[in-house]
Amino acid sequence: MYKAAIFDLDGTIADTVISIAVACNKALVKCGLMERPIEEYNYYAGDGVDTLVKRALYAAGDKEYIHYDTALVLYKEIFEEYCTYEVKAYDDMKETLEYMKSKGMKLAVLTNKPHDRAVTVVESLYGKDLFDYILGQQEGIAKKPDPEGALLVASKLSVNPLECIYVGDTNVDMQTGNASGMYTVGVLWGFRDRKELEENHAHVIIKNPRELKELILRG
Repeated sequence: MYKAAIFDLDGTIADTVISIAVACNKALVKCGLMERPIEEYNYYAGDGVDTLVKRALYAAGDKEYIHYDTALVLYKEIFEEYCTYEVKAYDDMKETLEYMKSKGMKLAVLTNKPHDRAVTVVESLYGKDLFDYILGQQEGIAKKPDPEGALLVASKLSVNPLECIYVGDTNVDMQTGNASGMYTVGVLWGFRDRKELEENHAHVIIKNPRELKELILRG
């Protein structure tokens, strides 16, 4: 049986796309640009705040990133207030996490969302005791898909990477887990589709959090 599970945040344990889109759209408007549709942010998010802002600017017509520095500062300021805006846990996720914890598994979150915002979101949905460790984007640690963060989390949990499952919804997540030597679980309730997960070599793809129960028992 696996000893630990490391989860992505956005699109995996929390539906956060509205919070991201609203904050970034407010930054775009302050830069004199048009808002982008919320569903587009499913593809802007996942690679860190810098890339998110660049993707939104490009889509809004700023292909030379003239507004990048201003938009980045604005987004960070706005997102501090909006990081939990209309954020919710996916159906069956809390119950599944509690079940995994009851089986003795250690649970962690690894995300490219800024660290302080990540902690705020996770604790607002799940409290302070469910996850053993949370690691968001911060200085000195390479962001996903570099395996540095995942390996650091495994070390903090005192488990071998081979004893971990890595659960996420994007290409970046599958690349991170695979590069870390973990068993990668792609999820279909998040921001991306089956094709992306398959092309990035997910070991298994699931449609509902409840399927994690069967997976860890098999493991």
